[in-house]
Amino acid sequence: MPSARLLRDYVIVFGAAVRPDGRPSRTLLHRIEGASAWAKQHPEAMLLATGAIGRFGAAEAEVIAEGLRAGGVAAERILVEPCGRDTLESVRLCHRILSARGDCARIVCATSSFHQPRCALLFRLLGYEVVLAPMPSARGQTSRRLYARMVAKEIVATPYDALILLARRALGRL
Repeated sequence: MPSARLLRDYVIVFGAAVRPDGRPSRTLLHRIEGASAWAKQHPEAMLLATGAIGRFGAAEAEVIAEGLRAGGVAAERILVEPCGRDTLESVRLCHRILSARGDCARIVCATSSFHQPRCALLFRLLGYEVVLAPMPSARGQTSRRLYARMVAKEIVATPYDALILLARRALGRL
């Protein structure tokens, strides 16, 4: 009789800017902190860092993994997806990894609060149960104008990415 496969949560930590000196930006640091806090409360969860090389330094996913390890997350709990250049590509590449592993119970979105709804929707469209991790907020630490711009970007990008993902899924090109 085959043994039952253990299903677990996967905390997806989405990338953000890396500083010229290789350190995480404040936004990326908040995402790492939120993911680390979830990982400490849920020791069975795996973490999947996603994000390609941006303007500076190493791939965002590598910087995330380093930050998670520095925050006390065991290296064997961390997976790295260093090729996703934007949210939709990161979701698609993480989906491939999770499909190959076959042990995902649910996705935990560890990203900025204004970015979480888009990430959650995209994973839900792929059939995952999704949880939003409590995250440190950028509100109050950035100008109102910049925060409004980030929210506006999400309002436009969410339906756009959802339509592209649904079309790719219908064509079998995830």
